[in-house]
Amino acid sequence: MEIEKLSFEECIKRLEEIVNELEDENISLEDSMKKFEIGIKLSSICLNKLNEAEKKIEELTRSENGKLITKELNLEKEN
Repeated sequence: MEIEKLSFEECIKRLEEIVNELEDENISLEDSMKKFEIGIKLSSICLNKLNEAEKKIEELTRSENGKLITKELNLEKEN
């Protein structure tokens, strides 16, 4: 499958796999460079997907008069 068509989650999973593979002391320099190149492409895809999501969220949080509505996001669980 082309990496450009991977979902954000699939890209992150593949990046984690590449990091683990690169940490292997038995990997050749050539293989390391190939995996590093793929990792750079995957991280770029992830960044683009995050930027797209941010733009979509901004569109969804605009008021009727077009002003951006900002709210504090509390990610801590309430007990």
